[in-house]
Amino acid sequence: MAVHPASPVPASRIRVWDLPTRLFHWALAACVVGLIVTAKTGAMDWHFRLGYTTLALLLFRVVWGFVGGYWSRFASFLRGPVAVMAYVRGRTGAHEHIGHNPLGSLSVLGMLLALLLQVATGLMSDDAISFTGPLASRVPGAWSSWATDWHKDAGQWLVIALVVLHVLALVFYAVAKRERLVPAMVTGDKALAAPQAVRQSRDDLRVRLLGLVVFGLCAALALWVSTLQG
Repeated sequence: MAVHPASPVPASRIRVWDLPTRLFHWALAACVVGLIVTAKTGAMDWHFRLGYTTLALLLFRVVWGFVGGYWSRFASFLRGPVAVMAYVRGRTGAHEHIGHNPLGSLSVLGMLLALLLQVATGLMSDDAISFTGPLASRVPGAWSSWATDWHKDAGQWLVIALVVLHVLALVFYAVAKRERLVPAMVTGDKALAAPQAVRQSRDDLRVRLLGLVVFGLCAALALWVSTLQG
C-alpha cells in the first residue's frame, strides 16, 4: 500500500502589530531619514520641525509600550541577557519569533534610547550661530555645551550607525534565515503554523482610537516644548 507524505499544515495569519504601531514605525523611519538629510544640508527649519515630530513619536511609543497591542508592549518582548544568549544559541521556542526576538528587542530599545537622547540634546543645544534649542536657556551652560557637542558629533553618528545596523539585520534575516520581517510591519500579520496557541494583538477600532488620542496628547506636549524658546 502506497504511503503518502503528510500534507503540510497550512499556516494561518495572526495580528501581531496593531495599526498605531505600524504607523509609528514608518513615520519614525521617515523622520530619522529626514533629520539626517536636513542636518547634512543645513535645512534647520525643517530639522527642527522633524525633531519635534520625532519627539511626539517617541513619547507615543513609550506610552504605547504599556497600553498598546500585546506584542507592542515592552513586557512582551524585552528580554534579559539569559534569554538573549539562549536565542543566539538557538535554544528558544516559537514564542521568541512572533514579535521582536530577543536580539531585535535590544535593537529596538537601543534605537529608542539613542533617539530620545538625540532629541533631548537637540532641545538643549546652542551653537551660538544658526540654532538654539528651546531648552538651551533653561539648563546650566555646561549641559547645553555638552548637549551641543554630542548632538552634532557622537550622537549623530550613533543614530546613523544604528540605522545601518537595523537595515543590515533585516537583510540578514531575509537572506540567511529566509525570514522576512518587513511585510509584517506593513500588514500587521504573520503566518504561523499553530496560531491557536499564540496571543494576538488587539487591533480594533477602540485600540486605534486610543492610539490617536495618545499621539494627540504627545503631539500637544511636543508643540508646547517648541514654544519654550526665548
